[in-house]
Amino acid sequence: MRLIGGILFFLLVSFDTIAQQNYAVSAIPPELMVRASAVIRNDEMSIEVKDLNDVVIRVKEAVTVLNKNGDSEARMVVWYDKTRQIKYIKAVVYDEFGLLKGKIAEKEFKDESAVSNSSLFDDTRVKRFSPAITTYPYTLEYEYEIRSKQSLSLPDWQPNTTTGVSLENAKLTLMCKPDFAIRFKEENYAGKVNVTDTEGLKTYTWEVHHLKALRDEPYSPSADTYLPAVRIAPVKFAYQSVNGSFTNWSEYGLWMNEKILLNRDIIPAETATYIKELVKDIEDPRLKAKKIYEFVQGKTRYVSVQVGIGGFQPITAAEVDRLGYGDCKGLVNYTKGLLKVVGINSYYTIVEAGPEKKSAIVDFASINQFNHIILCIPFAKDTTWVDCTSKTIPFGYLGDFTDDRIALACTETGGKLIRTPAYTSEASRQIRKASFKLDEKGNLNGEMTTTFDGLQYDNREQLIDEPFTEQVKKLQQIYTLNNLEIQSFKLEQDKGRVPVTTERMKFYAGDYASLNGQQYFITLNALNRGRSIKEVHNRVNILDISRGYTDIDEITYTIPDNYKIDGRPENFKIEQPFGQYAIDIQEKGNTLVYTRKLHLKEGIYPPEKYEDLVSFYQQVAELDESRISMIKRIVN
Repeated sequence: MRLIGGILFFLLVSFDTIAQQNYAVSAIPPELMVRASAVIRNDEMSIEVKDLNDVVIRVKEAVTVLNKNGDSEARMVVWYDKTRQIKYIKAVVYDEFGLLKGKIAEKEFKDESAVSNSSLFDDTRVKRFSPAITTYPYTLEYEYEIRSKQSLSLPDWQPNTTTGVSLENAKLTLMCKPDFAIRFKEENYAGKVNVTDTEGLKTYTWEVHHLKALRDEPYSPSADTYLPAVRIAPVKFAYQSVNGSFTNWSEYGLWMNEKILLNRDIIPAETATYIKELVKDIEDPRLKAKKIYEFVQGKTRYVSVQVGIGGFQPITAAEVDRLGYGDCKGLVNYTKGLLKVVGINSYYTIVEAGPEKKSAIVDFASINQFNHIILCIPFAKDTTWVDCTSKTIPFGYLGDFTDDRIALACTETGGKLIRTPAYTSEASRQIRKASFKLDEKGNLNGEMTTTFDGLQYDNREQLIDEPFTEQVKKLQQIYTLNNLEIQSFKLEQDKGRVPVTTERMKFYAGDYASLNGQQYFITLNALNRGRSIKEVHNRVNILDISRGYTDIDEITYTIPDNYKIDGRPENFKIEQPFGQYAIDIQEKGNTLVYTRKLHLKEGIYPPEKYEDLVSFYQQVAELDESRISMIKRIVN
């Protein structure tokens, strides 16, 4: 989806007169059609800073959608709230010949809340439009104007955000008074900013032309590392009644402490007394913090509260204490205050959360690089990190939502960039031991125990606290054994220093083995089969395996006494810089022990190693289908 606006993302465009352009598909340069599902014909964005509390945003974009895979590029989402008003919004549609097919008025845009049901307090709304067009190609041209009553968050400009989309022309313009100082950072930008100063108005202009569509290449790094972008930040700014200034991360952290967080972590006296009593017999500071964190988990729940200075400021600790809920900002601020009561220092830490690891840019401080708050607790011998929004996540565990990325800790002396914990492939394990007993008809009775730790700790999170009937449904999707019947199932979570989830299961699978006359066939890897990945010849991007893991499966098969094995695969091992795979089969009497180990190692590898990765996965997928055959013993 092409997002036009966001809580920290203001789209702005400048343009003079709106003249009819040639949007015929035949006018698109042939090289821009290669690999493209959509072509951005023109993207103009302008920001006019009239004053610290008066910013005008104008946007105009035209995109030609070539097939259904490009439909997401024609979706419009423009957000607004009390500080950001939509002055007008409209769109028109053209056919493949560039002929006008229809006009879309503002009343045809859906007007709805911008937040989920988890939010009790949020005045942010969106105007949304998706063309209901199934005849390709077509072109959507839209434009709108925004009046923003703040200058704290100016937009990051990335004219193309994804693969499979090419771009003809894009332009960013920023206009301001000469005394409105800005900082900017150009990324993957081949040109140079054009700065003019005429009649008391300073104008910055960036332009991009003729970007070919990029191919989707699995295991590529973040698009931020190879697509052009310009980031802009003001030196001085205002947001409602809050003014400020920062030019680096240290100053950013000071501004946060002095203007956003000051005196908001004060805990009510009654609760402070209770907390002191709660931990009075605990000497280890880490265990004290763990006890307080678990108190917060039991007392509060997550509710989005996007009010006050654009949703950047937490509600007070006293409010969270009284109401029993808060968002990430409020819950972190509350936990920070509780820890302070017993003399434990901690840092309100700002981070970009999500499965893709996105770090703060070390040499460019700006407010719109983050979307989440976590808590950093610097103990004498180590540093512990906690996410305060979950009622179940263990103390000291972040998972893949905020792992291994540079975040900003707001310390007493200013902002400090610090990296969150990384979970290595060796420490992210899924280890399974199973016993399978087969009868003469090919039916299987099995029981197994599986442990999950590191990044795999929450592999079964969707099953926690679910009724048994729901657990069975989900387990039948996880374990795709034919005729699977779950007889018993239990999950246990050890939330100690190294959190571990343990799964115990007993089950029955009818007709697991294939019978062919006197022969009897079974697939050895019944539980954890690999899949191949698509081939990409002449790869361009580096190979980025951002997270690794280790899976070990050991299955002991007991076969019927009157059968013997007459065919089995050889033991096999594959070794590559990015991982290893091995299968080992041992026979003893009427038992067979099958051990499978797959280790994928995180790291950055040259593009040409992708072919080896494809081959690796293909071999794994083929070997995971390995079967043994058995025949009945001949009785003399």
